[in-house]
Amino acid sequence: MTNMKIPKKLIEVALPLDDINAAASREKSIRHGHPSTLHLWWARRPLAAARAVIFAQMVNDPGYESGKGFKRGVNKRDAEIKREELFDIIRDLVKWENTNDESVLNRAKRAIEESWQETCELNKNHPEASTLFNPNVLPGFHDPFAGGGAIPLEAQRLGLSSHASDLNPVAVLINKAMIEIPPKFFGLEPIGPLEEKIVQGNIIVNYDRASGLAEDVLRYGKWLQKEASKRLSHLYPQYLVSNELANENINFKPFAGKNLTVIAWIWARTVKSPNPAYKDVDVPLISNFVLSSKKGSEVYLEPVIDGSTYDFRVVHGTPPPEAKNGTKTARGANFNCIISGAPISSQYIKSEGVEGRIGQKLVAVVAEGKKGRVYLPADLESEKIAHSPQIDWAPNTPIAHDKRSMFTPLYGLTTFADLFTKRQLATLNIFSGLIDSLYEKVLEDAKNSEIVNGKLTDDYAKAICVYLSFAINKMADRGSTICSWDASRGSTRNTFGRQAIPMTWDFAEPNPFSSSTGNFMGGVNWINDVLKKMNGVIPGKVFQKDAATQDISFNKVISTDPPYYDNIGYADLSDFFYVWLRKSLRKIVPDLFATMAVPKSEELVANPYRQGSKEQAESFFLTGMTQAMFNMSNLGHPAFPVSIYYAFKSSETKKGNTVSTGWETFLEAVIQSGFEIHGTWPMRTEMSNRMVGSGTNALASSVVLICTKRQKSDQTISRREFQRELKQFMPDALEAMIGGREGSSPIAPVDLAQSAIGPGIAIFSKYDSIIESDGSKMSVHDALILINRAITEYLNPDSGNFDSDTLFCDDWFSQYGWGEGIYGEADTLARAKGTSVDGVKEAGVVESGGGKVRLLKWEEYPQDWDPKNDNRTPVWEACHQLIRALNQQGEVSAGALLARMPERGEQIRQLAYHLYTLCERKGWAEEARAYNELIGSWHSIVAASHEIGHKDEQLGMDF
Repeated sequence: MTNMKIPKKLIEVALPLDDINAAASREKSIRHGHPSTLHLWWARRPLAAARAVIFAQMVNDPGYESGKGFKRGVNKRDAEIKREELFDIIRDLVKWENTNDESVLNRAKRAIEESWQETCELNKNHPEASTLFNPNVLPGFHDPFAGGGAIPLEAQRLGLSSHASDLNPVAVLINKAMIEIPPKFFGLEPIGPLEEKIVQGNIIVNYDRASGLAEDVLRYGKWLQKEASKRLSHLYPQYLVSNELANENINFKPFAGKNLTVIAWIWARTVKSPNPAYKDVDVPLISNFVLSSKKGSEVYLEPVIDGSTYDFRVVHGTPPPEAKNGTKTARGANFNCIISGAPISSQYIKSEGVEGRIGQKLVAVVAEGKKGRVYLPADLESEKIAHSPQIDWAPNTPIAHDKRSMFTPLYGLTTFADLFTKRQLATLNIFSGLIDSLYEKVLEDAKNSEIVNGKLTDDYAKAICVYLSFAINKMADRGSTICSWDASRGSTRNTFGRQAIPMTWDFAEPNPFSSSTGNFMGGVNWINDVLKKMNGVIPGKVFQKDAATQDISFNKVISTDPPYYDNIGYADLSDFFYVWLRKSLRKIVPDLFATMAVPKSEELVANPYRQGSKEQAESFFLTGMTQAMFNMSNLGHPAFPVSIYYAFKSSETKKGNTVSTGWETFLEAVIQSGFEIHGTWPMRTEMSNRMVGSGTNALASSVVLICTKRQKSDQTISRREFQRELKQFMPDALEAMIGGREGSSPIAPVDLAQSAIGPGIAIFSKYDSIIESDGSKMSVHDALILINRAITEYLNPDSGNFDSDTLFCDDWFSQYGWGEGIYGEADTLARAKGTSVDGVKEAGVVESGGGKVRLLKWEEYPQDWDPKNDNRTPVWEACHQLIRALNQQGEVSAGALLARMPERGEQIRQLAYHLYTLCERKGWAEEARAYNELIGSWHSIVAASHEIGHKDEQLGMDF
């Protein structure tokens, strides 16, 4: 970057974070047409976040100045106006309904082009201007950890030539399906066979974008289903409701003598009874007897015991409480024998499984009725048919013995074939085996059509095969023995309800030829919906490459979402899909499916079972991630920062310090690679803002790191100098984060610790090293401790911003929470803080009596409180009264209360941040939530207070 004039990018200065986070959170509930429904992948980034980050990464901040001979000729006010214009583009850009809005996208593209041309003009005399700064051609984009493909897709949508790479072949294929295949066939009409001739009259069907391709996926999907049905229909018979059954149960009378299409067969795994008297009986392991919990349509199974035999009766009506537990007695694999009541331990079930003695028993059948589900008793013929197929091939690839996420090997299900019934294996075999025939059919249809360019006929046939192989994978995800029955929705759950393969006991086997969840055409329709909304016209390129050695990033803009230390074992999990994709596509896409399983040895995750120990796993991750980051640092285009998403599963509190091994190791890799970190942005990219106890918090955010290549420097500073810089610069940064500056959005307390790493680690990362008192280099771990300490000191009420009553309450809360303490201790503490127990009692924040003192909870504060009529109002009281108003009456009421004490706003907010941090470190999840929610609603509360008006400002309340 020697002599280059590189303007700061918007993402290095400011973002409309609230708008991005709101859009990202909303996107989690959107399904139909969303690219995430093309094929399952773990931990995808929301499109809104990816789009906003790339845009902000590429546009120049209106107020930039470099200090190296150039400055933007605008004053501060003009810069703020222009920055707000860019914010408005982002606000429109992140909305789901604007995903393919050309006017919105064109505004964003124009802003990107203008910034690029401005940068090129600044560097037109640079020696490498012809290769690095061509104003007529935007730099390309690359994501070296492409995963589920959200980031490359959004780069393409913003008009960039998008490149994606990943080591995992499943991820590579998903990316090809998203950014490489659709642009090749934009605007083409479908060529596939119609089931019947459709007379359009004068109507002209406009196959814009990739809708022609989408239509062909639908047409050939129907062809594939029809061919599979010819070979499999005998395995999926209808259920005949006999007159005898109808006479036994009045609810079956409307269906007497009729054949009903089966939606799903409900099975239970079985083991031999541990009771010696019934040692030859296969008893069921059922976690729930309830088949339908819908109000007014409740159905459950009732065991019928006859000596050493048992069966299940289908009962309509409210199930007894015990039905919800089935034969299960506790968490994990703990059951009772349905006949003798003898306990069946987890260890016994595991030993039976390892010996191959876990069986399956059909317990119920779910069929389609005219007005909903019909729940029917199991019959021997249905069970016999399900076990009848002869399997020629099965995916005998071993399941990883990783006890953190792969639970089935503990019970003897050690290969992927073990996760399916014989009927499911036969079905997936037939569908996968038909892909070769499908390829030949599409190839022939394409050759006979004038629509598809002759040079692309082979590519088109392969494309159809890829998308329909994805539909087969969807069927596998909904059709394994890990899929349980959802009684509340009347449908099957999928295999990957979380980032693991759990062990399930009773499972639902769906009918792929029905019209309900788990059917083949359902998966085809999901893919059709996605393809119709694809908007990238610029060709994309996808490669199977190792991030540590790839050279695709050369002179490209980089945004990426690397593996999260040990959170997700992508390679192990994706073998579930790989084995079926390989069966379908080995001849069609041979390069991606040359190996028996997904490559694992180079996968950058810290995996103790693979690498030998926790220490070796950490070392492997650090070394590999440092190489990958070094590669990006060296190759990326010098005019743009690199954005890196990073989320982590949890944090731990040890000796008063909140730490995360994965986070620290990752930051260490980033800094060792030669990156300088300029900032961190928390984005709502995970499922929910959910907190759990035991001193841990499950974040709803990814932290987006903004990095540039560190200029060569041998500059070092001492630990003391580092602490001095933290004290000098952190307060201003924190003030901006919590919303103390006009126009800035407050960071939620749950995200503050991660966000505040940005300015702190920016100081740390700009130096070659920071020297400890013993002469050693400071580690990231120790730097984070000092950064967190600076945050705590800033938020600490003892910093001088709070009254004596509040200081007492804070210390008392830290010791006792909402519990009672001895009066004598309270009296001593109160005197030390410059107040008295009687004083804080008079203030209305504590209860004192019987030699005990207790802080009042916010729920106990009076609803008719008016700060203007209160002669002693600690910030503590004002904060908890605001929490009470928010929780009991809403944001408008809280705003009205704030309007009565506007001068207290900043103190209330600072105290809320401090108390959240305190609660989080102590593992007080419920208490922490109240403070986080107050800050989360702060903008709305302030807006409401301004609407009401700050009339008659409170006076004479300083202590």
